[in-house]
Amino acid sequence: MAYVDPGNFATNFAGGASFGYELVWVIVAANLMAMVIQSLSGKLGLATGQSLPELCREHYPRPVTRGLWVQAEAVAMATDLAEVIGGAIALQLLFDIPLLTGGLITGAVAFGLLGMQSRGFRPFERVISGLLAVIFLGFLYNIVLVQPDQAGVAAGLVPSFSDVDSVLLAAGILGATVMPHVIYLHSALTQQRVAAADAPQRRVLLRYQRIDVVVAMGLAGLVNLAMLVIAAELFFGSGIPDTDTIEAVHAGLQDTLGATAALAFALALLASGFASSGVGTYSGQIVMQGFLRRQIPLVLRRGVAMAPALIVLPLGVDPTQALILSQVVLSFGIPFALVPLVLLTRRTDIMGELVNRRITTVVAGVIAALIIALNLFLLSQFLS
Repeated sequence: MAYVDPGNFATNFAGGASFGYELVWVIVAANLMAMVIQSLSGKLGLATGQSLPELCREHYPRPVTRGLWVQAEAVAMATDLAEVIGGAIALQLLFDIPLLTGGLITGAVAFGLLGMQSRGFRPFERVISGLLAVIFLGFLYNIVLVQPDQAGVAAGLVPSFSDVDSVLLAAGILGATVMPHVIYLHSALTQQRVAAADAPQRRVLLRYQRIDVVVAMGLAGLVNLAMLVIAAELFFGSGIPDTDTIEAVHAGLQDTLGATAALAFALALLASGFASSGVGTYSGQIVMQGFLRRQIPLVLRRGVAMAPALIVLPLGVDPTQALILSQVVLSFGIPFALVPLVLLTRRTDIMGELVNRRITTVVAGVIAALIIALNLFLLSQFLS
């Protein structure tokens, strides 16, 4: 669910409207990276019965663990900023509700979703799956109407950047796709499946887990690609001003494809904001419990995580720009989850027979190096 959150809406639509099909390759590459990373995260939980934050606390010095926890909480706040703002924008588009009120409603819905966990994880999973279906169907409807330029999509598979702004959006797309908080969460979700599993059973679970990751990331990748393609086809080079905001995309869809297309877009955004907000709060619990072995009341945790969004919404800040910048922050958070993940999954004393093959470690290491290089480039541009 986190792979089609409001941050994906903002970065993908801005990318398509501003650069056409140029960043198609970024979406494809980011999804392939996420497949590798989430497979490793799931394998870690299956092999050890522990989450990534728990293993970091167990194997790293206390100052390192505390540092990782602090940045993970900062990432959680950036994540919540995107989810709450996205839900608020959708409610405003659908019902003309003020952004601040919409943000509060989105937060309340997240509480309700998390409350379902008292009845087990399956009801929560079913609701999230239903919301994901709304998103998928909404974009399936719109992409059929658009009929994209297949040659343009193919040309976009060739890696290129036209300027620094395209690199910034690429970092946002990467952060919105890989999502560092989901790296922590996935290891915790898979650890719940191995309580009574022996080694052969874990091998079977690992095989199914990999299939789940490929299917989930494949569907998410198609939705993300549809977002960029719709924006590229309708708005790039159209002369329509300010098409890189979510509100303008909604208006543009209504003008070009009709009211039903605009409604499908707004409903998909609402489902995205509601569902991903619940997932973000749940991952925050995993981070706190794993790194510090502490729990805080859900109301307090949710309130603290929502604070940045509730501060930003009344200030008149462009919500789409805030969404994009929050995803860039997530990009900077990826290495702090990915590097420990790679280092831990290559250790036989931790992973046993599920330890990484050499090629797996090399591929994951290259992914980490590429993400770090992208972040350092953006940082150098900002400082200069």
